[in-house]
Amino acid sequence: MADYQPADSGFALDRDCKTLARHVLEQLHSFGPEAQDLSALMNRIALAGKLIARHLSRAGLMESALGFTGETNVQGEAVKKMDIYANDVFISVFKQSGLVCRLASEEMDKPYYIPENCPIGRYTLLYDPIDGSSNVDINLNVGSIFSIRRQQGDDLDHTGADLLQDGHQQLAAGYILYGPSTVLVYSIGRGVHAFVLDPSLGEFILATENIRVPSHGPTYSVNEGNFWQWEDSIRDFTRYVHRHDGYSARYTGALVADFHRILTQGGVFLYPGTTKKPEGKLRLLYETAPLGFLIEQAGGRASTGTQEIMAVVPGEIHQRTPFIVGSSEDVALVESFIQDHSRRQDTLLAHQEK
Repeated sequence: MADYQPADSGFALDRDCKTLARHVLEQLHSFGPEAQDLSALMNRIALAGKLIARHLSRAGLMESALGFTGETNVQGEAVKKMDIYANDVFISVFKQSGLVCRLASEEMDKPYYIPENCPIGRYTLLYDPIDGSSNVDINLNVGSIFSIRRQQGDDLDHTGADLLQDGHQQLAAGYILYGPSTVLVYSIGRGVHAFVLDPSLGEFILATENIRVPSHGPTYSVNEGNFWQWEDSIRDFTRYVHRHDGYSARYTGALVADFHRILTQGGVFLYPGTTKKPEGKLRLLYETAPLGFLIEQAGGRASTGTQEIMAVVPGEIHQRTPFIVGSSEDVALVESFIQDHSRRQDTLLAHQEK
């Protein structure tokens, strides 16, 4: 009997079968314990994304989905109802999973521990449950950002002190973008890959493998409403792109959406510090380090303006950083304005001291 040969539709069928969990195992070329763990972790994150996407699709019909709770989070920011729902989703998904001992998010003052998982759970999930939650009420794109780190030590005092390490300690990172389609992008240090949720299957199916960010792009993305609160160097960069052809401003107010555009089309996203808050707004562990991990895997760069994001060691779990991310040439251009301004300041100071 002749060997069986797949029909002509075999390629398309194989693509439909390339689920997120399968892709992780193929990336690692292993079915060993850690490969199985990472595959299971990504499957749980995908489940959280499906639940949040479903809730968002019905947000306008449910009183509990829109608006503010009347409370503030640890950073003193007003909390949206969707922030709380999404945060609770991630906790519920990982309960009794045996995978994650603790979760940390910007909505919680301290890490959340799952005692039943801690004897065997070797990982920590760090996440921003809903990035850009102010967009929910007006039906614009929002997203979730996640990072996986290996737990180091027993953390007996429950402070999560071992999380205070640079971005190179991340095992995996990614985000889920909720828009016309629900897209999950992830990396385990072997390239950046995008999956689209197929509602008919209820699965994230591989859409784009090994994404590479162009070395230069036409987009600059920044909240120019803060123009007069920035340092002179960032204002000078903004004036530069205003005067030169080939640049377009695109800014949605949702970090994940703006980052996704930069990742796929090139350009630069900026969320600099201000004169009042030089440390910036974005959180290192939940936002800038995970996205820095992704952009480096795609051939781009992420910087504070003076230091690579991935090299920053946080002093506390809610530390903020300025953020410049995107195509390598465009990030370098922004840094050149910062360096020029710093040199001018040093020269001025030297003259004053004479």
